[in-house]
Amino acid sequence: MSEWDIKKLQILRTLSERGTVTATAQTLQMTPSAVSQQLSNLAKQLGVPLLEAHGRRVRLTDAAHLVLRHAEAVFAQLEKADAELTAYVQGEAGEVRVGAFSTAVPALVVPAVRALREAAPGISVRVRETEAAQAYELLAAGEVDIALSLAVQAPAAVDADTRFTRESLLADPLDVALPGGHALASAPGLRLADLAGEPWIFGGSGPWSEITRAACEAAGFTPTQGHSASGWTSILAMVEAGMGVALVPRMAAVRRDGVQMRELFEDHPTRHVVAAVRRGAATGVAVSRVLVALREAVPHRAR
Repeated sequence: MSEWDIKKLQILRTLSERGTVTATAQTLQMTPSAVSQQLSNLAKQLGVPLLEAHGRRVRLTDAAHLVLRHAEAVFAQLEKADAELTAYVQGEAGEVRVGAFSTAVPALVVPAVRALREAAPGISVRVRETEAAQAYELLAAGEVDIALSLAVQAPAAVDADTRFTRESLLADPLDVALPGGHALASAPGLRLADLAGEPWIFGGSGPWSEITRAACEAAGFTPTQGHSASGWTSILAMVEAGMGVALVPRMAAVRRDGVQMRELFEDHPTRHVVAAVRRGAATGVAVSRVLVALREAVPHRAR
């Protein structure tokens, strides 16, 4: 029987995610030579080649992908075992690390923490504000236990990414921000398609860019990106100056003098706020408790 080494399998999985030995070494705080040595040893233990040369880089062999498919089930079972062991030792206690994008912190995480102080005082929550696009990287690296991110659609019942278990906490409506003096600022029955010729302001990449593009494409046009920004202060300042228009999530509750916020009754664009944990970890008492608190923090109008 082949010898399966969990630590080395984790290195192989990280290489699959990060793409290069150098990036893998940086993520795991190892040297590139140590990463290569560990993977060479794993290949000898399993009796199959795991890496092959691809130009100046290496790539995973078909055997390596087969190994990882089975390893994911092992990782999930270990997460579950660790969660159950922690629950056995600590009971309803422990620290849960939550990575969340900026608008989710005051809207969901803070109310959840307040509720937990009363309902489960033995559970402490440590919050790390992060970009929505980075949340899954932190989760995969073990730096957070729960990641709050964004998606165009709610996660499917059978998640294609076997590393995580994900759920949609809420569908957050999107309103459109227009300069106060815009010709359509007070027009009745405003639709996204009415703004097809406008310059749009949104981030250059990541979930928020995908969400803006998907909402506009669903309305029948591809948005022209006039400016790139991710912070609401910058976005609304540019809208107020007449530099473009933008979609703004209602959960962000951002307002600015000189900006007209309009609800889009016909289009109903939304973004999904997604909670993710490593597969198997949701059975842990502390993580489960925090997930429940996050669900209960969702405003009733958004359920």
